Amino acid sequence: MTQIELRSRLEEMAENDYKEFSSSLIPGVENMLGIRLPKLRTIAKELAKENWKEYLSWNEFLYFEETMIQGMILGYAKAPIEEILDMTEQFIPRIHNWSVNDSFCTTFQSASKYPKQVWEFLMRYQNSHQEFEVRVVAVMLMAHFLLPEYIEKVLQVLGHLDAKEYYASMAIAWAYATAWTKYPKETKNYLQEHPIDSVTYRRTLQKCIESRRITETDKEWMRKERSRI
Repeated sequence: MTQIELRSRLEEMAENDYKEFSSSLIPGVENMLGIRLPKLRTIAKELAKENWKEYLSWNEFLYFEETMIQGMILGYAKAPIEEILDMTEQFIPRIHNWSVNDSFCTTFQSASKYPKQVWEFLMRYQNSHQEFEVRVVAVMLMAHFLLPEYIEKVLQVLGHLDAKEYYASMAIAWAYATAWTKYPKETKNYLQEHPIDSVTYRRTLQKCIESRRITETDKEWMRKERSRI
């Protein structure tokens, strides 16, 4: 599929009502067509079976959805992990909003197949001060590494990420809240013994309180904890 053919197909799928809804959730995106995620995933899966590296080499886009598809292709591509990570390194600088970031991270199937290599790759970004590089690390860890053999390291890495920027801080809070649903004792102990910045901590507590997968006993403790910050 050529880039022109892809754009034509995307334009046919556009829904103006969905564009208006999505645009309200993703600030700063002005080139959105308005295409639902399942349709984008279908296209990404098709392209991942073709010459996917050629598509990822394109860097002139008219539409937001073209970048979304690039991230998804990286998630679905079947190739040596070294090739996928090399293309991932080239893709990450193109991430400028939470939607592209999170769809890319949650689709990244190579993390479960090659956890050691993907972990080592992510650790290249653990000291980054770039908002969406930090968010990539946080969401990747949340989506793929909340496992018994990784949970201690995940909590430590999250605690050392640069949380100054809004979307970085929110991702870290989201990751901690998700960790709490699976490893409540470990997560609580870590946050008590290794305090994080107050803004991200408050956001973590709020996300936990809103969760349906956390006990009322824990939520009561969180409300008291939040009130003292």
